[in-house]
Formats: sequence, C-alpha cells, structure tokens
Amino acid sequence: MIRAKRLCLAAILLMAAAMPAYAHVGIGTTSSFTAGFMHPLSGVDHMTVMIAVGLWAALKGGRAIWAWPAAFVGVMLAGAALGMAHVPVPFVEPGILASVVALGLLVALAVDLPVSAGVAIIGLFALFHGHAHGTEVPENADGLEYMAGFAVATALLHAVGIAAALGLGTRFRGLARVAGAACAAIGIGLAFGVA
Repeated sequence: MIRAKRLCLAAILLMAAAMPAYAHVGIGTTSSFTAGFMHPLSGVDHMTVMIAVGLWAALKGGRAIWAWPAAFVGVMLAGAALGMAHVPVPFVEPGILASVVALGLLVALAVDLPVSAGVAIIGLFALFHGHAHGTEVPENADGLEYMAGFAVATALLHAVGIAAALGLGTRFRGLARVAGAACAAIGIGLAFGVA
C-alpha cells in the first residue's frame, strides 16, 4: 500500500512539473483510416503507453488481459468525441506525459491492483490521449475514419505488450519490468525535453 501511495505521489508531482509537449495538436492529416492507424506508430509517447498497458495487463493476468486494453480503447474514443465536440479537458498534455511515466512505473514495479482500479487509472490516461487526438480533427472533417484507425492501431499495440509479456513467461518476468522502467525513463525524458 505504501508503494502504491508513493507511486501516485510521484505521478502527481510529475504531472505538476511537466511542461506541455504540444505533441499532438495539428500534426499531420487527420481525416483517413490510414492516418489514424499510423499516428500511434509515429511517436514514442504513443507506442510506449500502448505497449505498457498490454505489459501491465499481462503481468496482472486474468480479466485484466482484456479489461484494461478494452478500457483504454473505449475511454480513448470517448475522449476523442469530447475533443471533436470542443469540450475542454484540463491538463491534457501533462496528463499524456504523466501516463508514459506512471504506466511505465506500474509495469516496472509490477504493481498488483484490483482490475477495477487498473481500469480507472488506464481510463483516466486514455481520456487525455483521446481528447488530444479528437481536437486534431478539423471541423470540416468527419474524423470517424481517423479515430477508427487510431483505435485499431492502439489495440494492436496493446496486443504486442500482452504477447511480449506472456511470451516471456514467469521465468523472464523481469524483462517486462525492465521495459516498464524504460517507458518511465522515456516519459521523464519527454517531460524535461530530453527525449
């Protein structure tokens, strides 16, 4: 419990200290399935978070293997709808940066939370990611194809994380945790303009 409290405190401090990355708004075309599919593959913040969700879900096992990735994709799409509707959500960019660090730490420390708590954490971060991408869609564009592509690529990256962790098995569980530490380090680098 103390470790979880420290982890939450570290994530909050990083969110407060993080400068906005502005890594999302207005980047590239946002009106096709292909553009949406390619977007999560185009940035280290996207790839690390999506794979970290899969790694953490596989480390937890059971219902988390499907519930956590499904929560991310579902809430991400809801966040995108809010962004497309111009509904403001505070702290989007710092929240995205914090997601890279926090999810990396959750994997690195193999934090064992109830499935519902994991859904809540993952859902919060997914809201930020979705909102950022929903605001990218121009008013004259439909955006549904873009978000469909983004959702499919996100789900595939979750599957990569799950497959990697399950493929390593319990004997090499430490490698998945090292990947989580790398994710957190990337997030810290992004937050401070190093990565």
